[in-house]
Amino acid sequence: MLAAALVLVALLASAARGAEPGDALGRETPRGALTGYLDAVRKGDYERAARYLDLRRIPAAQREARGPELARELGVVLDQAGTVDVAALGAAPEGTTEEGLADSLERAGTVEARAGPVDVLLQRGREGDALVWRVAPATVARVPALYQEFGYGPLGDLLPRALVDTRVLDIALWQWLGLLLVVVLAWAVSWLATAVALHALRRLVRRSRTTVDDALLDACVGPLRLGLGLGAFWLGVLALALPVHAKTFFGGLEKVGALVAVGWVVLRLIEVLGRIATDQLLARGRAAAVPMVPLGARAVKGVVLVFVGLAILQNLGVNVTGVLAGLGIGGLAVALAAQKTVENLFGGMTLMLDQPVRVGDFCRFGGRIETVEEVGLRSTRVRTLDRTIVTVPNGEFAGLQLENFSRRDRIWLHPTLGLRYETTPDQLRHVLVEIRKMLYAHPKVHPDPARIRFVGFGAYSLDLEIFAYVRATDYGEFLAVQEDVYLRIMDIVAASGTGFAFPSQTTYFARDTGLDPARQRAAEAEVRAWRERRELYLPEFPPGRVAALHATLDYPPAGAPPRSDGAAPGG
Repeated sequence: MLAAALVLVALLASAARGAEPGDALGRETPRGALTGYLDAVRKGDYERAARYLDLRRIPAAQREARGPELARELGVVLDQAGTVDVAALGAAPEGTTEEGLADSLERAGTVEARAGPVDVLLQRGREGDALVWRVAPATVARVPALYQEFGYGPLGDLLPRALVDTRVLDIALWQWLGLLLVVVLAWAVSWLATAVALHALRRLVRRSRTTVDDALLDACVGPLRLGLGLGAFWLGVLALALPVHAKTFFGGLEKVGALVAVGWVVLRLIEVLGRIATDQLLARGRAAAVPMVPLGARAVKGVVLVFVGLAILQNLGVNVTGVLAGLGIGGLAVALAAQKTVENLFGGMTLMLDQPVRVGDFCRFGGRIETVEEVGLRSTRVRTLDRTIVTVPNGEFAGLQLENFSRRDRIWLHPTLGLRYETTPDQLRHVLVEIRKMLYAHPKVHPDPARIRFVGFGAYSLDLEIFAYVRATDYGEFLAVQEDVYLRIMDIVAASGTGFAFPSQTTYFARDTGLDPARQRAAEAEVRAWRERRELYLPEFPPGRVAALHATLDYPPAGAPPRSDGAAPGG
């Protein structure tokens, strides 16, 4: 029994000697060591943070003073340029095995230095009777050089320690004060620089004769001020040496601000271009298309805002691809549901921009003759000859063949005259010459072309075709001129001793031809005289004779009452 008890005591003693005591700082694992160090730095307890560094390469006499300073400098370096992932570190005392590293080493992160990435290593070693993880001596040795590159610089060294060590949201208090100062200075610089730039640009703009550049300059004042302010703010943030997460945050804000400035410029330019387009339309007499300019400008602004919004979301880390896919599916559904509405909308835009018809125009479409009352975005309203209102969807109206009578510069006069078969050739020549002389002489008939031709032998008449244009755009005025021309034609036919044919069956007696023999002989004699004087202007009148005849007739004819403007008939 005694021997067995001695053996048991020896085993317990041996087990007690092999057991490792726990570490009060939590350095048993790589994750615990790094977590403890970062917590101590965040609280400004650099003496405690120094215990997480392996200072074996520092002379013993300097460790007490140098250790907290190195702990603080390493914390600044990690804030400024370090990438550390605590969750990826080993949670076991032996750490994790990584290829290329010894079993006693663990990579805690990296620092992106100018010469290349620098590994932040943890090393397991004995401190007293315990095995603990600390920042490796090789990493501690590089801390001064890294702090020289990423530290706060002379300003950070000169500031009171309270401003440097006190942190809010992991940003030093002096940096918060610096940010406030940078905002104020950026605002002041933006206003001053904009004023100077505008003064110089306005001197150049005054030399031009157009007002477009003045409008463009005025439109860009706000965006220019914002852009200059962002540039000044960016330079100020660089000087503050903010931590990585703060740099990322403010860098994102600067990108958003730049996108807002660009979008603002584009929106202001759209407004200026809209005003220019409105002025151009009014100058060209296309006032009906003016309402389309604000509509088009709003549509373009909407597209610009969508693109700017998507770009901002992309820079904020939102998955824009999914948003676009959702918008595409939703837009397709809306487009299918509102197909007719969209068709009518684009039809209305086409009518307003192309202007085949205007309000008040008298036109023919789809076999109907109407007057346009209103051209809207969805439909066009027309008034019929019965004085009713018909509403036609713009999609249908724009697809029809439109004949606009109100746009005519002249109105076509093209009757066909039928003379009786008893008309002799010279009588026919007399009629042709006299009617052509009348057309050339009439002030309301355009001389080119103004012709009458013997075109054929009808079933019961000799057919003469008139082709001329009346100088009138109003149909009522045209009817008045046409009436006057027809009456003069009747006088000419009567003076020639012939008459108009009409569909009938006639029995002729030897002495009852229905014609005037005296006038017949007079017309034939006049034709013979024209022939003798070589003035039988068939088939064409010479240009000099046409010019001499032009507008020699009285219109309105003699005997008509005075015109509304007080002038005498024929004046």
